[in-house]
Amino acid sequence: MVTAQAHWRSLDFISDLHLQASEPATFTAWQRYMAGTPADALFILGDLFEVWVGDDSTATPGDPDSDFALQCQRVLHATSARLPVYFMHGNRDFLLGEHFAKACGMTLLPDPAALDFDGQRYLLSHGDALCLDDVDYQQFRRQVRNPAWQTNFLAKPLAERQAIARGLRAQSEALKMSGTSYADVDAGMARSWLRANQASTLIHGHTHRPKDHVLDATAQPALRRLVLSDWDATAPLPRLEVLRLQAGHAPRRVALAPGH
Repeated sequence: MVTAQAHWRSLDFISDLHLQASEPATFTAWQRYMAGTPADALFILGDLFEVWVGDDSTATPGDPDSDFALQCQRVLHATSARLPVYFMHGNRDFLLGEHFAKACGMTLLPDPAALDFDGQRYLLSHGDALCLDDVDYQQFRRQVRNPAWQTNFLAKPLAERQAIARGLRAQSEALKMSGTSYADVDAGMARSWLRANQASTLIHGHTHRPKDHVLDATAQPALRRLVLSDWDATAPLPRLEVLRLQAGHAPRRVALAPGH
């Protein structure tokens, strides 16, 4: 659980930036945001990176992927020097470990994680574990979150892991091009999670479907889920959105302008 510090008045939440060297505009927008956010704490709820194959991704200077990872590390470290930065694993960067987190000054969070702020309890999640109708993905998730699988995978040479990741990305892009509809969060499971954690609002990403949902209007307070947007600075309508909680105010979605 995270308990807000007494001086916290504003918290930011982002997810699904899918940062990669081949998308410099999104990286630049994120870098600018990180340098200027007025938040007292930042929560990154998964899929900050398009792919993460191990903390040794930063270990080969001169390699484009390694240099990009080091760039991201420097941005995170600079931000964490002036405000707390919390990171939760997503389905793309679940192999991000304590070594990289420490180098960035980030605090790793379990999924889900409770947050007490401004007299309310929020529940934070990446969201992928709640997409129960995606049976194939849930089987894959159980496999890759197994510590033994992760140990075996991380023991492979870095080049081999990078090749595997490229193959998985290609499969993902093929699914997008085919128009496949992805499963959404299971509302019943979301309500169960909230009640089990004595929380009223779930904040999550993963689905790339930013929206505010009421899960149970009869509860006191009402049970809700707030879905974070993904980021894409080069989309016809750029998506660069931050969810901001401010003490004494309703949650607010802040749309950043590319180049500002």
